[in-house]
Amino acid sequence: MTPEARREVLGERLLDEVPADAVPADGGPDEGGPDEGRPVDPAAAPSEDREDAGLRPRTLAEFVGQGQLTEHLQIVIEAALKRSQPVDHLLFAGPPGLGKTSLAGIVAAEMGVGLRITAGPVLVRAGDLAALLTDLQDGDVLFIDEIHRLHRAVEEILYPAMEDFKLDILIGKGPTARSIRLDLPRFTLVGATTRTGLVAGPLRDRFGFVGRLDHYDVDELQAIVTRSAGILGVPVDAEGARRIAERSRGTPRIANRLLRRVRDYVEVRAEGSVDSAAAITGLELFGVDALGLDKVDRAILDVLCRRFGGRPVGLTTLAQCIGEEPDTIEDAYEPYLLQQGLVLRTARGRVAAPRAWTHLGLPPVEPTLL
Repeated sequence: MTPEARREVLGERLLDEVPADAVPADGGPDEGGPDEGRPVDPAAAPSEDREDAGLRPRTLAEFVGQGQLTEHLQIVIEAALKRSQPVDHLLFAGPPGLGKTSLAGIVAAEMGVGLRITAGPVLVRAGDLAALLTDLQDGDVLFIDEIHRLHRAVEEILYPAMEDFKLDILIGKGPTARSIRLDLPRFTLVGATTRTGLVAGPLRDRFGFVGRLDHYDVDELQAIVTRSAGILGVPVDAEGARRIAERSRGTPRIANRLLRRVRDYVEVRAEGSVDSAAAITGLELFGVDALGLDKVDRAILDVLCRRFGGRPVGLTTLAQCIGEEPDTIEDAYEPYLLQQGLVLRTARGRVAAPRAWTHLGLPPVEPTLL
């Protein structure tokens, strides 16, 4: 059966009605994400996608950081090229903004094949994924972002496709229904997830390589800021790049976003060049302090320290005090505050750590004395 005929069969027979529970309530790919305008939000806003794409590295040699992961990936790619075979299916896991999409593009570029990009929440019907699979060419890379959010019916299609490069479809209903199996080109599936534990075990086991991305250190982020500044045409010195890197929460996407905000500042209110003073002034103007905290982060610390005097505060109470949803605080703001040792989670509620008091310029209160 030709590819055109396969697509016609899929279009007429496989596109069932969308299940009522298939589309997430928020309709978007990021669960519980904060406002798109937040300077230190690791999730990309739609308006930034095109510019971010121009800043992404295109080869492993250009990719900064994740040394062990890139070394392993280099070996996997070179071995596949020597065998003239597609790369094994790859799964990249880690917090948002660390380079999972960039690595998928690099794999396709290094292999010299095409890249198709989609997201788990977008694939709500089995036919959606089947149409993508039958349209691939030999060796192509199919990248699925947020793969842990695939609908169960779509996920079932992937199992034979990943293992045997076959597509099982059911034509008709009731007693006249029959199953046919279509051959698929040998492709590479690259999945990305921010929550590895939510990826179904049978799906996770079918990936030949699972890589974990970690947060970047300041030196790596400084190199990323310097490279991005060169692409954007922004004059920046070493100290200016370092000030931006120090406030980027270990995330390249945030570093690039802060660089663009500093660029806006120096073009309007400075001389157009990013040095240490200009970077600090510009970032503080946009509400990003020396620890990378923004207005809402500091409001959380202010409630814990000043309003409640260091006593434990429940999540719901904390959310009402700052005017945010509890889920937003727990998913978007609290993780970084916990990582930086600014907030402690106890059985009685959230407590400000000594470092939070120091950051706000207040005399520290030990949580153990509360």
